[in-house]
Amino acid sequence: MVVTVGLTLFFGKSDNLAGAYGIAVSATMMLTSGLLFIAMREVWGWSLLMSASVAGVFLCIDACFFLANLAKVGQGGYVPLLLAGLVYGIMLIWHAGSVKVAQRLGEQIITVDEFMDWMKSQNIPRVPGTGVFLTRTAHDAPPVMIWHVKHNRALQENLFVLNAVIEAIPWIKNSERLLVSEVQPNYWRATARFGFMEKPDIPAVLKQACSQDHSLKLGDVVYYVGHGTIVPREDGRGLAKWQDALYIAMERNSVHVSDFFQLPNDSVVLIGRRVVI
Repeated sequence: MVVTVGLTLFFGKSDNLAGAYGIAVSATMMLTSGLLFIAMREVWGWSLLMSASVAGVFLCIDACFFLANLAKVGQGGYVPLLLAGLVYGIMLIWHAGSVKVAQRLGEQIITVDEFMDWMKSQNIPRVPGTGVFLTRTAHDAPPVMIWHVKHNRALQENLFVLNAVIEAIPWIKNSERLLVSEVQPNYWRATARFGFMEKPDIPAVLKQACSQDHSLKLGDVVYYVGHGTIVPREDGRGLAKWQDALYIAMERNSVHVSDFFQLPNDSVVLIGRRVVI
């Protein structure tokens, strides 16, 4: 009741409030029908004809409601459309900025064999313990590991490289969560899958890895996480200046990686680097 009264005062007239509700509800119904089609195709594995037939029925009904409410756009219906466009624009800028960051980080990626050969040529010492490196790379040496060696001139004896993947399904079975392989002596690479409704827990993943592969040596663990300071490009080839500023502000206020993956604070090492996008 209080919310309804507040919205009525904001829009000025109850007709305007009804117009906003009508546009918001009918547009949400259309989007839900579209998501139903995607779910039938990608999650349930239905055929294109069956998915289009079922979703098309609902979409036709929802489209009729939406078209009937278009007359209310000037009577308050523009508000949910503007809010939806604003949220979509912010998400689009976040995606574009994340793609630019991934491209920049991928420019200096080298293979594991090349990295190990470079370490031998530089006589990099190996120290006791286990280094766990979180990375987005699927096969190559993680950039955070390269930065760590260049800064500290040493590397742990046991290396565990983990790529955490958030899937488009809500939950992942524990039996399907983890895939571990030893690519070199004392160098393991793992892929951990999480559903979008789950909160990733990397220490629990390490325990599961040890139970699967008893040859793993994960004692005295130190987690290495890359922390990039985003800097806009000066040659005009990146995002627009206002988009850069908005992305940098969102990235600065986003949830930290160590908190998102529930890493123990006393075992995390942040390695910083300037990333020009």
